[in-house]
Amino acid sequence: MATMCFSCHLYAMFYKELKILLRKNSLKRTLNILQLLSSYFVSRILKKAIHWGQPMSISIEPTTACNLHCPECPSGLRSFTRPTGNLRFEQFAKFVDPITTRLSSIVFYFQGEPYINNDLFKMIHHVSQRNVYTMSSTNGHFLSVENCIKTIQSGLDRLVISIDGTTQDTYEQYRIGGNLELVIEGTKNLVAAKKEMNSTTPLIVFQFLVVKPNEHQIEDVKKLAKDLEVDHLEFKTAQIYNYHNGSDLIPEAEIFSRYKKQSNGTYSIKNKLLNHCWRMWQGCVITWDGRVVPCCFDKDAQHNLGQISNQTLRDVWRNKSYQDFRSKIILGRKNIDICTNCTEGSLV
Repeated sequence: MATMCFSCHLYAMFYKELKILLRKNSLKRTLNILQLLSSYFVSRILKKAIHWGQPMSISIEPTTACNLHCPECPSGLRSFTRPTGNLRFEQFAKFVDPITTRLSSIVFYFQGEPYINNDLFKMIHHVSQRNVYTMSSTNGHFLSVENCIKTIQSGLDRLVISIDGTTQDTYEQYRIGGNLELVIEGTKNLVAAKKEMNSTTPLIVFQFLVVKPNEHQIEDVKKLAKDLEVDHLEFKTAQIYNYHNGSDLIPEAEIFSRYKKQSNGTYSIKNKLLNHCWRMWQGCVITWDGRVVPCCFDKDAQHNLGQISNQTLRDVWRNKSYQDFRSKIILGRKNIDICTNCTEGSLV
């Protein structure tokens, strides 16, 4: 890593992930992706929600519990209207087993800190054995030597570690209650465990959430990532709930902000809300208590499209509520609350 430029790392990381995905791919998964792509583009052309195929990617919520108190995060603010709890392995296996032959990837993260769930490694291993690409995200406070070994043994393919500052005083302005030294030590533990176990996975990704208090440390975090030998560094823009009148978290550099300042002093989101969204065709989010919601922007699971405790995921994926939601996206995405603060959506 030390001899490569930042942009070269992007291509190197893409190549590493592509190799893993291709190794885990199958004819059924390829055909399923083609069905999803076809129905997505047909829907855009006809302005009507048409859907073929099964989910190619799902996000699982291992827990809503978290040890930190980050602003702009429902877990950190303890502001959920839904109950806090942990997904159990038996629940997970029941809904995931019927879809693994067509499922390409699973993200073991939605809200909360995944490593708090004691069944996390068992769940990851369960689907890794079925050649599903697996990812998770952590605040890095639970990466003990033992947990790093378990992470590698589980077969996890990619782990995102949040590193939102290079000094404790900056880091804790967003990661309230966090300990930067512990995150760095945990990262070192994981890098060392990979070397000791001669493992290429999980790919270790540092994620730097750019906010006003830490934007001056962008070059510093590049050096830190290089020194710690992580596989990749990603910069992420922060979602601000009440952004219209500005926020102390919105960075000065507009390139790292989801928002732009208007002539009247208020802020607006930079993204154009086009009336289509690839996410609604390719995957969904499943909360710890079995609610199926459209995407990760529905943090409090307000748009409950079905409950897998009394239905299969395949049934929910095709039900009237889901199709009606896809239709609403096509008719006017700006009218859906969770879409109005979204930076994504279109495949092309």
